[in-house]
Amino acid sequence: MRPSSPLHFLRLTTLGAALLLAGCEIPGMGPDPKIAARLADGKAIGSACRHALRGIEDCYMLNEKALKTAVFEGWKEMDQYMRDNKLEGVAPQAAKAEDAAEEEEVVTESKAKSGAKDKPAPDAHSKADTVKSKSGVKVAQKSDGH
Repeated sequence: MRPSSPLHFLRLTTLGAALLLAGCEIPGMGPDPKIAARLADGKAIGSACRHALRGIEDCYMLNEKALKTAVFEGWKEMDQYMRDNKLEGVAPQAAKAEDAAEEEEVVTESKAKSGAKDKPAPDAHSKADTVKSKSGVKVAQKSDGH
């Protein structure tokens, strides 16, 4: 007995096509490579932060553009790896440079505050150098002294 119904033929054709395509990798149907790269970068950032003895919050602050979920996943994986293998983290070198820069900044601020009693010379521009334009915006005039 031969199936004469076009509906039966359509069902068999659809089933055959589905079975053939089930094992194929169709280009463009997989995950976007850019997304996969961002995930991998986030995991690497998280791992590096954990290895550098940084807290997860600091890691988020230093890498605002990275995906937080990927950063956390990488941080957590590295934490487990370091605990399993009894590894110590490495203190980040950039933190030492930041601390030195903060100390230098504090010294310059304290010098600036102590020198605040000496008033600098008044600026060459004064209120007379500005003119209101028709739109109501103040515009600076060019002076001959510059």
